Amino acid sequence: MNGPESLRQASQNTADNTASQVATGLAKLALVFRHEAWQATGEHGLTPTQAQILAVVAGAASPIGLSGVAEQLAITAGTASAAVSTLVEKRLVAKKRSKEDARAIQLTLTAKGKRIAASAAEWPETVLAAAACLPDREQAGLVRGLMALIRELQERGSVPTARMCVGCRYFRPNEYPGEAKSHHCAYIDAPIGDSDLRVDCAEMEPASADLAPRLWTLLIDGKRPEPSGSRDAAVSSGA
Repeated sequence: MNGPESLRQASQNTADNTASQVATGLAKLALVFRHEAWQATGEHGLTPTQAQILAVVAGAASPIGLSGVAEQLAITAGTASAAVSTLVEKRLVAKKRSKEDARAIQLTLTAKGKRIAASAAEWPETVLAAAACLPDREQAGLVRGLMALIRELQERGSVPTARMCVGCRYFRPNEYPGEAKSHHCAYIDAPIGDSDLRVDCAEMEPASADLAPRLWTLLIDGKRPEPSGSRDAAVSSGA
């Protein structure tokens, strides 16, 4: 008998199966990244974690310490400390006392560390080439899907806060409905499309706690923000 409860159960089973397929696909991609990371860093005698630390220190907008590294990479303080100690021994990273707080240790890269960090920050060519083969529309859809997944994991506390457009005070979703570049970035003061959205942007400045969920809702619903001065003021002030 196909009653409402049976239909609800069938719908739930379909959703569960789709989620399982998404997880399976991501796991396969993770294997590729892991393999490529070992190949890329092995020639320098580094582990992928050590190489990632170099990239994090190199890309930090302000001086960063052990706790900041551990937070960005979602690793324990002990793991970060051990990896950094090895990088110091290899003369790739230097420690120095903070000028503001003598108790705090800041990490900087040596000249050799900067050279290796530049290559460590590059994505595997095989992955980039595969992504580039996708039609523009599918690339844009994939970016939106990844942002949604990362945001959900953030909300659950499973990953550190990502520097995504959708959580930035400069982001104005659906500013130009119907246009190929329907959003607006106030930082560069220019229209941007879904394919321009960034999952990790160095210029990202977090929106306020009340603005961030509204930005996400506007992006998902495809609605244009209210044409009032309050939103512009909020963006310019960082509210």
